[in-house]
Amino acid sequence: MNESMLCTKTHEYLLEQDGKYEIGITDYAIQQLGDIVFIELPEVGTEFTKNEAFATIESVKAASEIYMPISGKVVEVNEQIVNTPELLNDDTFEDKWFIKIESSADQVEFADLLDYSDYKEEIE
Repeated sequence: MNESMLCTKTHEYLLEQDGKYEIGITDYAIQQLGDIVFIELPEVGTEFTKNEAFATIESVKAASEIYMPISGKVVEVNEQIVNTPELLNDDTFEDKWFIKIESSADQVEFADLLDYSDYKEEIE
């Protein structure tokens, strides 16, 4: 995981790259879910507000909703994990992001996000 990423207490992460934000779930969340067998992601162009569910992920253990860490509009969807969700279970697989968004969120929306080192302390 990248030290510059921000995380939510519900295990989503946010990483800014080239003016867009990559969103996914943390390695810890993937480990807790167990073998992931299905993921449903939104279409490009869909807009979401902070804390709104944007995805569903299913493992052999449970189904979970994934929530937006900040408000934004989907500009890219990781079709590779939609078509092959079990890639998320592979520690060597790099592109574990779910969606990329454009956002004009203000600092208030970022206020409750944790930097990765604080997130790691929270979960230990």
